[in-house]
Amino acid sequence: MTAATQAYTYAAPSSLVDGRLGLATSGGRALSGPALAPRFFSGVVTQAAPAAAALLGVADVALARYHQPQSRPGWVRDPVVTCNGDRLRFESFSACGGVYARLDLLGGALDGEVFDRGTTNVDVNAPLREALARIGARDPLHLGVGLDELVVTTGDGAVVEKKVPLPERWLRGFAEVQVIASGMDQRGELAGMAAVRFLRGLPKRGTLWVTQAGRELKASERQTPGSVRLAGPNRLATLLPLLRFAKTLRVYGAADAASSAWELELPGMRYTLTLSPEGWRGFSGEGAVLHDLATDEAENDADVVGMLLNFEPEVEIGLLADRAGIPADRVRAALTQLGVAGRVGYDLAEAAHFHRELPYDKDNVLLLNPRLAKARRLAEAGAVRLEGELATVRTSGGERRVSLTDGSCTCEWWWDHRGSRGPCKHVLAARIVARAAVEVSR
Repeated sequence: MTAATQAYTYAAPSSLVDGRLGLATSGGRALSGPALAPRFFSGVVTQAAPAAAALLGVADVALARYHQPQSRPGWVRDPVVTCNGDRLRFESFSACGGVYARLDLLGGALDGEVFDRGTTNVDVNAPLREALARIGARDPLHLGVGLDELVVTTGDGAVVEKKVPLPERWLRGFAEVQVIASGMDQRGELAGMAAVRFLRGLPKRGTLWVTQAGRELKASERQTPGSVRLAGPNRLATLLPLLRFAKTLRVYGAADAASSAWELELPGMRYTLTLSPEGWRGFSGEGAVLHDLATDEAENDADVVGMLLNFEPEVEIGLLADRAGIPADRVRAALTQLGVAGRVGYDLAEAAHFHRELPYDKDNVLLLNPRLAKARRLAEAGAVRLEGELATVRTSGGERRVSLTDGSCTCEWWWDHRGSRGPCKHVLAARIVARAAVEVSR
């Protein structure tokens, strides 16, 4: 497994002093262009206690390794924040790659001035974590995303530098999550104390299936129609400190009943955890992005659609299609390509993509998807022979028979996963060649 290196450089540590929370920023992009230390927002958080607790939850997920936990924390990956104008979104990913966390501070929780829109990393250090944990319900909280001279009141003013390895599986996880989430719908909901009782009553280990039963959520060891898979309930741990503020718990699942998402509605904000299908399984190998990345138009369309994005809180596919002059299905494929480059996420509550710019190189798409790279090599080498709705793919290990209709293959990958982790390289290669054949015949 290879890893890129992410360098964080902060003008000063983030701090919380006399009710003023100053979050130091490191690099990123704004509407005004690339910025070393962008300043996005300054104002009052009207719901201080839940905001502080939820921000701490996002930071906790960035520290966590739920599968094979380490005795001490490894490399700390700082959370990402995006200012979409009317809201702030904080995101993180667990070190094991199986849990994605996001806090959306909505307009109802913010009262202040927006200086710019964009995305950056924010420093969440140990002293700041301790200070956030002490914020009470009546404490005032002034938030600055990006430091100014009034906020930098502690330390000696020295530059803070961190160099953090970002493994490929961790980078790929951001892409997979937004594609998987876009295929989810709401499967259950609990209000108030019912949500508290349900979450606190869950075991820490095992695999459960959660179903809406009247006004309750029921957890069972057996799958039932419409149920949501919950593997490793301990991965919901960062929801528990927020339950005292919770208004509603919503549960989302996909048609394949594999991954799930758990959203707490808090006063003026939402906190969401998205879980991989197994406690030991990260999102990086799911392969959900591969169908869209294999299309010939996706890369060019992504360049066009990317230029039209403007850090919107909701990306309207129909409007983008009109502006770009391409069909809506190609816009969706382009958004997948942009997601691989860290440029879009997906908001389940609003069933819409949102624009953000993670600091990853968009040219690494093939490196982050080795199956697609191998498929293209097979296609370019002439290893695919089409026979109507079937194809034969010649490999060093022998010939593989592919069905273009249902995406099945005679290789070991397909027999092991049956499509649950995306198409194999042979199916991708066959579809690439089949698409090219259709284009030539037009």
